[in-house]
Amino acid sequence: MSLIRTTATACLSRHSGVALGIIMAIAGAQAQASSHREAPYVTQNPKIDATDFYLFSSYESGREDYVTLIANYVPLQDAYGGPNYFALDPTAIYEIHVDNDADAIENLTFRFTFDNALGGANGEGIALDIDGESVAIPLKAAGALAAGMLEAANFSETYSVSMISGDRRSGERSAVASATDGGQTEFAKPFDYIGTKTFADYPAYVNSLGNSGDAWNDVTFAGCPAGMQDGRVFVGQRKDPFAIALGAIFDLVNLDPLSDVEDAAGDDLADKNVTALALEVHKGCLTGSGNGVIGAWTTASRPQATIYDPTPSFESPEVTGGAYVQLSRLGNPLVNEVVIGLPDKDRFNASEPKDDTQFAAYVTNPTLPAILDLVFNSDGGLNPDGSIAPSNFPRGDLVAAFLTGVENVTQMQPAEGADLQPSEMLRLNTGVTATAMADQQPLGVAAGDLAGFPNGRRPGDDVTDIALRAVMGAFCHDLPIGEDGAPANLLLCGGETAEENRAAAPVGTAALNDGVPQSAMQFGNAFPYLAAPLPGAGN
Repeated sequence: MSLIRTTATACLSRHSGVALGIIMAIAGAQAQASSHREAPYVTQNPKIDATDFYLFSSYESGREDYVTLIANYVPLQDAYGGPNYFALDPTAIYEIHVDNDADAIENLTFRFTFDNALGGANGEGIALDIDGESVAIPLKAAGALAAGMLEAANFSETYSVSMISGDRRSGERSAVASATDGGQTEFAKPFDYIGTKTFADYPAYVNSLGNSGDAWNDVTFAGCPAGMQDGRVFVGQRKDPFAIALGAIFDLVNLDPLSDVEDAAGDDLADKNVTALALEVHKGCLTGSGNGVIGAWTTASRPQATIYDPTPSFESPEVTGGAYVQLSRLGNPLVNEVVIGLPDKDRFNASEPKDDTQFAAYVTNPTLPAILDLVFNSDGGLNPDGSIAPSNFPRGDLVAAFLTGVENVTQMQPAEGADLQPSEMLRLNTGVTATAMADQQPLGVAAGDLAGFPNGRRPGDDVTDIALRAVMGAFCHDLPIGEDGAPANLLLCGGETAEENRAAAPVGTAALNDGVPQSAMQFGNAFPYLAAPLPGAGN
């Protein structure tokens, strides 16, 4: 605790007037990609494995007063993954948490729960008469499914959302209700996209299940203040929004990180889907009485005890009980994959932001730069004079933005008399105006787009490239962010002079990248923004 606070305070006190661009960009230094299969135990529980978390001011026209939060789950979905596909876990709870007073404890939680049922007239599944014998079919659909015509559906999945003010387990809870259908609190989750024969018009089918005439449901958040209670909810399969050379990155970065060629063919997630849990909430509800900056993260939890039924049924393959135990956690992308050490990965997934000082050394003394030095500089090629890894320890440049936010920029305002609690979460300054889709820069803040990563995260933000550059010390060098675009070295790396900072990051000016493009133009311009899923057949 003392190390983090001392380092961060020193950085902030010397640079309280630092421009938005350079400071916020550093927050990405610990994030390099989406969060697929990031810890040993969560690989055994793919239904509760968070893949990506997005938090951004809505850029759909007319929705300027809203914030979009998207938590994606179930990684690496092959669209052809039948016959069961990718229903969520009905015994689990999926939650999005929001802190707005800097204590690293949730002020608001949005909880998703799921249920599933067999189809057929009696809810026991569709059966066919086979020579006088009624026999249940093995598939989730007995024929084509179209908007408003679901007689052939042999399976249904529904979800409910609740909003909790205060502690996630003991706080005041209110149901999120339909704004148009008599206040109903249970919504239909669309089938996964089995293929074009089952769904001749998948978007029309999805739209038919919502109350808005579009993919989402218009809802009322009764727990929000008056005048801020309307919003939107969407749950369903989407194409995986992240783009990365996933195999190459984890094969000791088996690519040319200095290439100036970006090729979509290198995206290992191009043929994968995910399941998205998306909300659009009035920003005034999320910020509360704070200063307009919020922090957020997503978690999934299951009951503590599980007993496997030796004679399982569709409704009861297992018996669960006890308190909920958190098994998945995600704020900034890839923190657990490439920042947290292997012995602590499961512990990080089970932890809460308020306890993140236990992981301080992974931030102040990160190992990723040293690994990159071993991989790319074994022969001294990139830096004949020595290591390519930054040498400014402890990494106060990372701590200030990554764990605390920056005063007057992305730092939340603590309650009166309280201290700022260092913690890992995705932070968003809701006072920064959203950038229109066509004008968004994939490098976000680093490219002058102040509404982009790491001021929150949008689907089109190329966090891989941002992070590779930042973690290797890009912000120890002069950057054109001063007045009138003049170079401005703000001593972010702890040196007494600009020259010391440059020397501390010998490859800080390299345009490192993974060779895979990412852009806002890959997505929609309206909630829920993410692209429709890929079909299992007929594509």
